[in-house]
Amino acid sequence: MPDDPAYPLVAASARTVDELDGMLVECRACPRLVAWREAVAAAPRASFRGEEYWARPVPGLGDPHAQVLVVGLAPAAHGGNRTGRMFTGDRSGDFLIASLHRAGYASQPTSVRADDGLVLTGLRLTAPVHCAPPDNAPTPEERRTCAPWLTRELRLVQPRVVVALGGFAWQAMLATLGEQGWHVPRPRPRFAHGAEAPLTGPDGQALTLLGSFHVSQQNTFTGRLTPQMLDDVFRRARELSAP
Repeated sequence: MPDDPAYPLVAASARTVDELDGMLVECRACPRLVAWREAVAAAPRASFRGEEYWARPVPGLGDPHAQVLVVGLAPAAHGGNRTGRMFTGDRSGDFLIASLHRAGYASQPTSVRADDGLVLTGLRLTAPVHCAPPDNAPTPEERRTCAPWLTRELRLVQPRVVVALGGFAWQAMLATLGEQGWHVPRPRPRFAHGAEAPLTGPDGQALTLLGSFHVSQQNTFTGRLTPQMLDDVFRRARELSAP
């Protein structure tokens, strides 16, 4: 049942990314997150009043066979939780998609709503937690509960590069890969903007984990993360993912 804490384990049976996404959007395994995402939808911001919020888990977005996977934190309460699409409908999404467009991964520089025609090629967006959390802060237990979705997505997509947006995504990726039997160095590689961590899977698959500051307004408005800094990360991701 979708409200069973073990429900995310059904992810292992998904044969395609589309099938995985269909399972994911039914999930109600984390009571705190379910309550929050629905409470936000019931009391929208004045600027979004009258809109019907998605208020469900937000699936990944983009190429199902991408060479580059971008991992964020979790959907924004009035962004992805409203529009039903990852990094859509808020300023963080605007900042990220503009960079992806400059890098040649996105068909357009904006991500406003789910039907705006955005297409991502060679790249996919996802998150270690698929529901909007209070204060943008999922708990470690919520990350572990949600982990089967990311685990299966990684197996199905098989990217060569994972860009982790922020320290939470970086640690979540290392934890998830370790759970899949990947060799994760000890001590674990430390997060930093521009950090690179080459990793090897149990079958010899190679993957590079790249770090970037998150595209949150706290970082972009203060200049901690500039457009050039993010562009440099995606330029490096393209270099590393080239055949």
